[in-house]
Amino acid sequence: VQLQASGGGLVQPGGSLKLSCAASGSTSNIYTMGWFRQAPGKEREIIASIKWRNGRTDYADSVKGRFTISSDNAKDTVYLQMSSLKPEDTAVYYCAGDRVRRMYFARLSSSFDYWGQGTQVTVSS
Repeated sequence: VQLQASGGGLVQPGGSLKLSCAASGSTSNIYTMGWFRQAPGKEREIIASIKWRNGRTDYADSVKGRFTISSDNAKDTVYLQMSSLKPEDTAVYYCAGDRVRRMYFARLSSSFDYWGQGTQVTVSS
């Protein structure tokens, strides 16, 4: 499985940005897709996840109500719509895939098997 993230950039506080993550290869191996981010000097944290088959979603408190994760299964693509962006949202954003079928949402990066290359999001005026 290969994951290709795109859509990052520079945006002003309060603005919006939409990230995309296109999956290719044996995508039927993926049960959950997640978006992580890592700011300089900080640990990588999960911010949103989606169950590929039933569309259930989960969010970190820090982004709940501002970010929306969605998927287009026909295109094997997951999106992260980010709104009301804040300077503290500045980070490298990664998409990841979990091949284990779980009833819950994994939160650790070590639980995810496939990773995209990361895309930089900078929120600044």
